[in-house]
Amino acid sequence: MNRIRKGDQVIVITGKNKGQRGDVLRVEGDRVFVSNVNLVKRHTKPNPQANQAGGIVEREASIHISNVQLFNPATNKGERVGAKSLADGRKVRVYRSSGEVVDA
Repeated sequence: MNRIRKGDQVIVITGKNKGQRGDVLRVEGDRVFVSNVNLVKRHTKPNPQANQAGGIVEREASIHISNVQLFNPATNKGERVGAKSLADGRKVRVYRSSGEVVDA
């Protein structure tokens, strides 16, 4: 079970973007793309078939999944996440500090 999933709100805990918050756009292996975090400028060629203009494009680059934590709105901090099985057999993600279930 993945601890961080698409749509989760995360906080960056280390690196040049430390302290920034954003939503996870996608997860690819052990890397995540977070909205408006780790922006890089790419020089792209125009592609008329894809109706894409050329020029300098600013977009998100990936961040290693170990450098982000799930944001807990109750405590307003980043929290570690674990997995727990409920009585009905479902597996859910829980915050390690409080044991409460992650809303997802």
